Amino acid sequence: MRSELEVCRAIDSYADTVRRVCTVYLKNYADTEDIFQTVFLKYALSPVAFETPEHEKAWLIRVTINACKDLLKSVFHHRVSLEECLEQEAREDDRCEVWRAVCALPQKYRTVIYLHYYEGYSAPEMGKMLKKNTNSIYTLLSRGRKLLEESLGGEQLEV
Repeated sequence: MRSELEVCRAIDSYADTVRRVCTVYLKNYADTEDIFQTVFLKYALSPVAFETPEHEKAWLIRVTINACKDLLKSVFHHRVSLEECLEQEAREDDRCEVWRAVCALPQKYRTVIYLHYYEGYSAPEMGKMLKKNTNSIYTLLSRGRKLLEESLGGEQLEV
C-alpha cells in the first residue's frame, strides 16, 4: 500500500491524463469520475514498484483503459449522449472544436489520436501499451488524421 503523500502526488501529476482517457472511452462525466476513483484506488493499493515516471504513467493509462473497457462491457452501463461529454469538455478545454472531433472518432482511432497528440506517446510506445503492432498504430494514426481532417473541414490537424 502506498503512502498518502505518494497517492496525492500521483493524482496531482496524472489526474488530467486519467480523466481524458476515461472521457475518450466513456463519453460520460459521471462514469469518468467513477473510473477515476477506481484507478487511483488501485494505484494506492498496488504493490507495483515503478522504474520511472513514464512507467508509472503508462501503468495508470493501461489500468484506466482496462477499467473503461470493463465498464463498457457491464450490463449496467447505459450510454449517455456525446453532447454531455462535449459540454463538459467545452468547459475544460480551450480547443473544443478539435476535442469534439476527436470524441466523435471511432474508438480505435480516438485512442491512438489521444495518446499521440495529447499525451505525446510515440507509435512504438503505444504499440506496447495497447498490445498492438507498431505498424498497426501508424495505420490507425494515419486513418484517424484523415477522418479528423474531413470532420474539421479539411483543416490541418494541429492538436
